[in-house]
Amino acid sequence: MMTQGAARPTEHPFDQARDSRASGRLSERVNALDWWAIEAILNADGFAVTPQILSTEECERMISLYRHEERFRSRIVMERYAFGRGEYKYFSYPLPDAVQEIRTASYAKLAPIANRWHAAMHMSERFPPTHEAFTNICHQAGQTRPTPLMLKYGPQDYCCLHQDLYGDQVFPFQMVFLLSRPGEDFEGGELLLTESDSKRPGRADVVPLSQGQAVIVAVNSRPKASERGFYRVNLRHGVSRLHSGSRHTLGIIFHDGK
Repeated sequence: MMTQGAARPTEHPFDQARDSRASGRLSERVNALDWWAIEAILNADGFAVTPQILSTEECERMISLYRHEERFRSRIVMERYAFGRGEYKYFSYPLPDAVQEIRTASYAKLAPIANRWHAAMHMSERFPPTHEAFTNICHQAGQTRPTPLMLKYGPQDYCCLHQDLYGDQVFPFQMVFLLSRPGEDFEGGELLLTESDSKRPGRADVVPLSQGQAVIVAVNSRPKASERGFYRVNLRHGVSRLHSGSRHTLGIIFHDGK
């Protein structure tokens, strides 16, 4: 993996925190989620909102990472590429401890669900049980760039509907954590999800989140039941226009990119 032998960036408090609500317990919090219920909701809706995973203090520490340029490999200004308005930064390897811990623990729970989805959609690819093994598959396919990212929106910023695809290797889920406080740090800026269905009119959802909560979303498609079994529907996600304030989010994408 790319983390082996890599120089460690200047340590940040988020890497060192180890109290009962800090990154050393994140895997336990992820494992304690009701994953049977999450799978049922994902099957029904294509997305699922978790209880609060990150504490207020952890969200504030994560936001403070944004100004540490050495932790990121690139910065994207959305307006330059017609992606919307606002900006985001992709983390470098090695990832911050908290990001790595969430990514590893969540993948282990989502991989069996991903395999059941692929079976339902008659897709041949299956995912190994550990994120390290899946990362090796991505790297062998030339997808070696880390994709976890942080996004920052200000007044009038928004994100166009899109799918986060970075190569042939695609894990069918990703997670979005809201780090800011809706109604206090910002107004507007709702997460938007759309579903395109060849058999019926499309659907759109506005997904409300509280600080520290995550939403698990389908990256590109999901199985939908019909009288003859399952068929695929396509999904996209974006963010509505911010009216005021500042909104930060953490995106956990499980496949690496080219």
